[in-house]
Amino acid sequence: MKNFMKTLLVGATISMTMGGQAWAQKKVVIGHFGDPAPYKAAVADGRLEKATGWTIEWRKFNSGTEVNAAMASGGIVISEIGSVPLSAGASSGLDYQLISVGKSIGTSESLITRNGSGIEKPADLKGKKIAVPIGSTSHFSLMGALKTFGLTEKDVQVIGMSPPEIAAAWSQNAIDAAFVWNPVQTRLRENGKQLTTAGEIAKAGFATFNGWVINTKFGAENRTGVVNFLKVMNEVNSEYTTNNASWTADSPQIKAIAANVGATPKDTVVALGGATYPGGDEQMSAAWMGGGAAATMKSTADFLKGAGRINAVADSYTKFVNPEFAKEAARK
Repeated sequence: MKNFMKTLLVGATISMTMGGQAWAQKKVVIGHFGDPAPYKAAVADGRLEKATGWTIEWRKFNSGTEVNAAMASGGIVISEIGSVPLSAGASSGLDYQLISVGKSIGTSESLITRNGSGIEKPADLKGKKIAVPIGSTSHFSLMGALKTFGLTEKDVQVIGMSPPEIAAAWSQNAIDAAFVWNPVQTRLRENGKQLTTAGEIAKAGFATFNGWVINTKFGAENRTGVVNFLKVMNEVNSEYTTNNASWTADSPQIKAIAANVGATPKDTVVALGGATYPGGDEQMSAAWMGGGAAATMKSTADFLKGAGRINAVADSYTKFVNPEFAKEAARK
């Protein structure tokens, strides 16, 4: 593990040495996940490119572990990432900073059990095959769920799979349950039922969120563009939060998001309701960029180290959170 991370960090250093010329150009590669989120309406209508002046190449990742590898190699300079791989990446020394919280995860990530698997209650999970993207927020929620249920990873068969692999295995009845996000979660529910959600597990001390990270050097050299990027994110999050009743299956926003993620408009409406999306003022609250995000990263890292998932934990994760971009973006 240490050698692997050393290789990644060396790759990141090489990329940063060469990065000045690439960053001077307006093309910016940004990582994202394939799940529904309000900001994807702003991707569709071009607001983000207009506000930043960038030509944005959106690169889809199946997990935060993939995001960390791409950030380390210099393949991307901004990305959406879950709080668990974020905590792991920061703990390993990746040169990035959390600049904003995209969403607080609730029912948008859930443990779904397959019909016919024999799982009716938590105790029935014992000995069953549970698929999950390893190192993701869903994986963290699964570990929290097992602990809450009085089980350990040794009591079940945890199988690492990407969301597309989970969908394929599910259709073949090769797995009994899966903890995963939308739109794959929606497909699983067609032949399964929800046993618990990330939101329910958060109440037991296993909170998760998706945030936006930025390469430190890129952020310093492109402050105006980054602030404008976050202003649009805040804007569209607030649009959804205050007017979500108008975001129906027939609305242009939902249709745009559905087309982006490959889901039906109806399913997209349901999926968006599975999380909360902080706007400008809320970003700087004590719950998020005002200290809460760093505290969640610290508690997550402590748990991951105790579970043998990472090797070291920092005394504080405040240094991995840069609230200055969010603070400026929140100004009217």
